[in-house]
Amino acid sequence: MKSNLHNGASRILFENARKLRGSETHAEQVLWGYLKTKSLGYKFRRQHPYGIYILDFYCHKLKLVIEVDGSVHDKKEVKQLDDERQKLLESDGLTILRFTNDEVLTKLDTVISVIEQKIRYQMKETNEVTTQPSLSPSGGGGVCRAMIFAAGLGTRFKPWTDKHPKALAVINGKSLLQRNIEYLQGFGITDVVVNVHHFADQIVQAVTANKGWGSNVVISDETDVVLETGGGLLKARHLIGNDTFVSINSDILTDMDLSKMIAYHQEHKPLITIATTNRSTSRYFLFDENNRLCGWRNAKTGEEKISIRKPGLKEKAYSTVAIFEPQVFDLIPFAGKFSLVDVYLALAPEHLILGYDHSGDKLLDVGKPESVPVAESLFL
Repeated sequence: MKSNLHNGASRILFENARKLRGSETHAEQVLWGYLKTKSLGYKFRRQHPYGIYILDFYCHKLKLVIEVDGSVHDKKEVKQLDDERQKLLESDGLTILRFTNDEVLTKLDTVISVIEQKIRYQMKETNEVTTQPSLSPSGGGGVCRAMIFAAGLGTRFKPWTDKHPKALAVINGKSLLQRNIEYLQGFGITDVVVNVHHFADQIVQAVTANKGWGSNVVISDETDVVLETGGGLLKARHLIGNDTFVSINSDILTDMDLSKMIAYHQEHKPLITIATTNRSTSRYFLFDENNRLCGWRNAKTGEEKISIRKPGLKEKAYSTVAIFEPQVFDLIPFAGKFSLVDVYLALAPEHLILGYDHSGDKLLDVGKPESVPVAESLFL
């Protein structure tokens, strides 16, 4: 077999590969979320036609194939076909790594470590030199990646959440999740990570059935234990990659011009920018005259958490939209279950965290059933 990019793959095989990209398994989606970031400087292709086969993932420069196998591959006859396929590919100079769906979904860190070790070995074998992507404070251009938090129990949204995740609550014919995915699309953000816990299977089914509503959606699985927003973000690190990214809660609806917030973030170069308004609430972030985050206050109880002590701090309500530089993952001082609020307050003394005021824009927390008619009047 002559070793080239597609090795004479037929037109029919290309069509089949295209269809497979729209029906990937959950495990394939999770692994693709990591591979597509080119975190080691190499491009991988998914469902790649090669000769008479379709490869799950393929890096042509390193001639490295990664296969993710479901339980059907445990059958004796399928194993024999896999062995024959592997020998043929190896005879063409390709290297094959195989993982099971379960390994990808439950031991992702280990899977990624194995891949990274293999890539480093292949680099030595091919005398390749690569550079890590820059982690510049400004994000290096436009933002194209986001995380939507959809793992919460939705206890305030009963009885809907007795049988469904809140993220799939419907507002004028569209779920909250769909609305936020389409909101992000309006600003060119089409790579989206969604974390799941409560009725996780329903969210996965909705994303799959609707093909991500036009976006590349990958799932961060928290079915074992819900990790809150901070823990959920940290768990999704390998899916988010090394780019500047946005986060938003699935139960928040807004018409804020996100491009203006991104421009503000890129101009001022903070570690994190958090969206705020002047609306009344029970809990506020506290900012100085330069919009730097300095603390937090519970207006009902009087409790305060001060990160930077200054006079005359301004109260602002958090919109649960934020922009992060990827360095944040190395700075988070917590593990397990924790809130993003804890992260902001812990990092604020040593790192610039700014507020972005978008007062006047539509913003609604669809936190209770009585919020639905209000949402339907505001968001058609």
